Amino acid sequence: MKTRAAVLNGSGARPPFAQSRPFEVAEVDLAGPGPGEVLVRIAAAGVCHSDLSAVTGARPRRLPAVAGHEAAGVVEEVGAGVTGLAPGDHVVMVFVASCGGCAVCLEGRPNLCQSSWRARAEGTLPTGARRLSRNGDPLHHWSGVSAFAEYAVVTPQSLVRVAADIPLDIAAIFGCAVVTGVGAVLNTARLHPGSSAAVIGLGGVGLSALLGAVAAGAARIAAVDLSPAKLDLARGLGATHVYDASQPDCAERILDEFGPADRVLEFAGAASAARLGYAITGRGGVLVTAGLPDPGQRLDLPLADLVATERTVKGSYMGSASPRRDIPRYLELYRVGRLPVDRLRSATLSLDEVNHAFDRLASGVSVRDVLVPHELPHAVPHAPIASS
Repeated sequence: MKTRAAVLNGSGARPPFAQSRPFEVAEVDLAGPGPGEVLVRIAAAGVCHSDLSAVTGARPRRLPAVAGHEAAGVVEEVGAGVTGLAPGDHVVMVFVASCGGCAVCLEGRPNLCQSSWRARAEGTLPTGARRLSRNGDPLHHWSGVSAFAEYAVVTPQSLVRVAADIPLDIAAIFGCAVVTGVGAVLNTARLHPGSSAAVIGLGGVGLSALLGAVAAGAARIAAVDLSPAKLDLARGLGATHVYDASQPDCAERILDEFGPADRVLEFAGAASAARLGYAITGRGGVLVTAGLPDPGQRLDLPLADLVATERTVKGSYMGSASPRRDIPRYLELYRVGRLPVDRLRSATLSLDEVNHAFDRLASGVSVRDVLVPHELPHAVPHAPIASS
């Protein structure tokens, strides 16, 4: 079949992307689902910083590829041997396809499953197949998802079936931003009711974590970022204190006014942010770092202080989540009003506006923009946090 898709032909582009145009929206060929595969009609796909890092070349990918890893849609067709999914099912896509049988999966940590890593590195589906091509030449898949398109072929391990009454443009951001941010709070940091939390970096993932901290019952929450608009939004979402990370005395101000935090969550993806996070972590507290920095960045820690204060530094990948367990739970929290992630939605853009969407992301204008390749009749209304 033919489908329109946003193809990233090469890396190293620099903003403004509306001029450098790293993405080409073109008609490509998509073969139908083979055994163990599923055809999904994409309803909405989120624009994420990890995609931006591939555009700039900070995190290399096999190219050319159809990009996008955070999405929701509707099952159109299932291949031979697929059970548990049927045409018409609403699904959220996830960027780690877990096997369910390896040691980490059996320990309840499918986010660390490596069964699909080779396929991701080589740009194939976990089945080893390539279903995308252009003018007879193969195109690479993106994290087994390739969601910046009208349709995608994926494996069931990349899908979580969800209730049909959740708006799909909201459900889309649960596949990365929400599961990563909220999961970092609940699964990695294990924040307890009544404790204090600090969130550094207020993009879609960081603000999801802030909402997760509110839902978990944090008594006090400090929000830290460079953007005044995002700090204002954070206060409206439940932060009790906000701090401008550009101030040279930021750590001192936090310690003086807010105090050392029981749980600190860093989503800026920078060693400087992680150092700030360690400085404001209280004795016996936990620093969770979940941003994806440039691979060359390093974090130096005073070992004697680490021992004496019993602070813990933990990484968090995909929110330490079990997606099939956690995404439905978080969607239920959204449904009952305890996780208002619709307030993080900053703009809905067409697939043809993909380069503009990445300009908005790179400039810090957006929290979570969503691309829609088809008309979305029931999208939740929202407004950008700042002018673009």
